[in-house]
Order: sequence, then C-alpha cells, then structure tokens
Amino acid sequence: MRIWLWTLVLATVAVVLAVILRENTGHVLVLVNHWRIQVSLPFAALAIAASFFLLYLTVRLLSVFWGLPVSVKAWHRRRALRRDHELLEQGWTELLEGRYAHAEKDLTRLLGRSKSVNQSVLAALSAARAAHALGEYDRRDGLILSAKERAQGEVALAEAVATVAAELYLDQGSSDKALTELKTLQKSGAKQVHALRLFLRAYRQLNLHEQVFVLARTLNRRGALHDTEAQQIIELAVAARIRETSHSGTWQKVWSDLKSNERILPEVALAGAQAFEVVGQLDEASRVLEQAIPASFDPRLLAAYARAESSQVTRRLEKAEAWLQKNPSDPDLLATVGNLCLAGQIWGQAESYLVRSLARRSDARVHVALASLYDKINRPQDAAMQWRAATALGVVLPVLAQEALLPAADTDSDPGLLHADGLTYLADTGFPVEWSEDRTTLPGSSVLVPVTDKTAPAEEDIHDYFDSAPVPHLGEPAPVSSLPDPKRTTPHEK
Repeated sequence: MRIWLWTLVLATVAVVLAVILRENTGHVLVLVNHWRIQVSLPFAALAIAASFFLLYLTVRLLSVFWGLPVSVKAWHRRRALRRDHELLEQGWTELLEGRYAHAEKDLTRLLGRSKSVNQSVLAALSAARAAHALGEYDRRDGLILSAKERAQGEVALAEAVATVAAELYLDQGSSDKALTELKTLQKSGAKQVHALRLFLRAYRQLNLHEQVFVLARTLNRRGALHDTEAQQIIELAVAARIRETSHSGTWQKVWSDLKSNERILPEVALAGAQAFEVVGQLDEASRVLEQAIPASFDPRLLAAYARAESSQVTRRLEKAEAWLQKNPSDPDLLATVGNLCLAGQIWGQAESYLVRSLARRSDARVHVALASLYDKINRPQDAAMQWRAATALGVVLPVLAQEALLPAADTDSDPGLLHADGLTYLADTGFPVEWSEDRTTLPGSSVLVPVTDKTAPAEEDIHDYFDSAPVPHLGEPAPVSSLPDPKRTTPHEK
C-alpha cells in the first residue's frame, strides 16, 4: 500500500513539474571562472534531479559496503537461530511422538550449540523429560542441573525448571526431592494452579493428610479440582487424620472443622463413628452413621450399622426398617435388618430378612449369619448347609477329576505261537496229544526225561519269574527239526 502511495505522489509531482517547465521556456546560465554554461530550464531541472539521484545511490552503496561485515554476521546469526529453532521443534515433535531416544539426542545437541538462554533452558528441560521417559535418571538429573545453571537470574525460567523437576520427581516417586523443588516456588510467591496440584501430589505420596485436606479444599474452591475428585481426596485424607489422632484425643477438633457434606462421606463417617465408639459415645456414633447412610446406602456403612451394641439394637432396628420401606429390594439393607434382628434375638424376622437378602444376591457373610441363626435355634442340618454355602463362596475349592473306566485292551495285535508243519495239534492248546500229559519218558521211548517242577512261583518272585525282556524269535515259525517227531525211533528203541 505504501509503495502505491509513493508511486502516486511521485507521478503527480512529475506531471506538475512537466507542465510548469513547458510553460516557462527560460534558460539557466552557469558561470564558473572563465567557463560559461547556458542550458534550458527543463534540462537544468532534469540534471539537478539526476545528480541528486546519483548522489543518493552513491551514499547508499557506500553505507552498504561499510556495514557489510555487520550484515554478514547478522545473517549468520539469523541462520543459526533458524536452525536451532528447527532443531528444537524437531526435538519437541519427537518427544510428543514418543521417540524419546531421538528427542534426547537432538535436544542435547541443541543444548551444546545454542547461544540463547531461553532456548537452551527449554532444550535442557525437554531432554530431561526424554531421559526420564527412558529411565535414565542420572542423565535426567544432569540435564536438570544444567537447566538450573543456565536459568540463574531469570525468575520465570527458574520457576519453569523447578516445576518440571518436581513433576519428574513425582513421576519417579521421589516425593522428598519434589517437595524440595516445590518449596523454591513457594518462596518466590508462585501460586499457579499447576504448582498447587504438584504440591497435592507430593503431600499425598508422603501421607501428609492435613496438607492434603487443606490443598484439596483450596483447589476445589478455585475450580481447579472437580467436586467428585475433591470429595474422594478429602474423604481419604480426613478418615486417615481421624484414625491417626483417635488415640491422642485431638480427633474431635478435626471432626468439628468438617462441613456437613464432608461428614457424610462413607470413610469419614466410618472413622468418626469408630472414634465415638472408642470413647463410649454410642448414641453419637449411631447418629453419625444415620446421617451418612441415607446419602448413599453404602454397604460399608450398612455393615458398620449392623454391628451394634445391645443398647443400640432397638434404635438402629427402627431406623433400618424405616429405610427398608423406601428400598425394599436392597440386599445390603435386608442383610443389615436381618443382622440387627439376629442381635436382638428376633429369630423369625432375622431368618426372613436374611433369606430375602440371599434371594437377591448370594453373599458369604449372609450365609454365615443364617448358619449362626440356625445353630442357635437348633437346626443343625440347615446350619451345616449354610456353612457349606459360605465356605463355597469364600474359599476356592479344587476341581476334582471325573472318575472314568479304562477301555478294554485290544488283543488282536498280540503275538501268538505259529504252528509247525507236519504236527497234529489240539484244538485248544495247539500241542500234540502225546505232549498233553506229564511223562517221564518220551512217547514210544524208554529214555528217561527229567520232569520239571511245575510249582507256581511265589507271589514275591512273580516279577523275577515273568521277565519283561522280549523272548527271542517269539512269533516266528519254529524249525521242524527243533521238535521231536513221534514217528521216528531212537537207537535205544531198536
């Protein structure tokens, strides 16, 4: 826009000068010593303009050449900054992509050559994050120390270094180191929401329940912590504080500092009721549970409400029955009423409520209560059944293998005795008839043959008798010459 404006102005001036010079046809006389130069007015004007332009161009060229070294240095500096910026962007991109090894390499290289304090601190912190993700905690600590050294004198950079270091230490579980870094932020007056969140994480890891309670309230009030998350943190912190101080007696101050919506949180109500029971204030313990139960009907609160002293059974039973009218199908509430009836020795109603609870959900504790009831009213078989059901729900029983019979053996492939040619065999034994009797001589011969002892082997020698080694040539045809032929006669028979 400016170029067009200057072009328009110069064109206008040129037109005006051209018109003026056209109407005035005078001459310009220049006398220099004995030189006399006379030219027309338009030519003189053009010569003056050209001289001015040449003078301006000469001055500009001289200034450019005079500042050339400075310009070259500035160009090199700009190029280095551009390269460093590109390397920093590349390192951040790799860090976000999860390529931690490449990110640490590029960012560490940038840290070694960058001349910018801000850029070097950012590179050191980013490289520390990459090393932390790789589990290289020594390299991470060295990079954090380098960032601290480069950020000296810069408040904003020092706070950034402390914040990143605390966050990395918390991820590692080094809560003491993280808290040390965060205290430097506290001294500088930093009250950012992120720093307060880091304080909360550190206090939770160190089990500093009082500080956790205060910070959770503060963050919730500032809208930095959701109500659900804040209630969970406050519930656990307050319950732990009450249990820790229940023996010293300072738990009552903790209880008095709570808001009404904080007292009805399940863990807080359980811890408060237990503390009141320890000091003997049973009515107050019942009142604490009665205020908390309608808000959520938490099973833990109902179980604690069912564990009543004898003096509190009637009161708690009336309250529980009133709740049951509004929630008649709640199994936990049915079990609570049944246990209170059992404690009050109202056997019939106790059995009815416990059975109704089991009909809606099987619970080992309800089975145990029902078994105890049956033991008291002398119904041993029903009691044993309930004890078994409770055991089956509470204990993982081994799976027994199913009994099965072995299939009959296949004897088709068993080896047998092959018959020799030329022998007469019995149908059932396969041996010649003459060999079917015990004899002391061979058939048709007077030669004595020793009779072998056919007494069965003793039971303990059965394994020695039946050797498991294979019999040679079993299943092969026996040679004919190996068996005596009854038709042949021996020399003794002659």
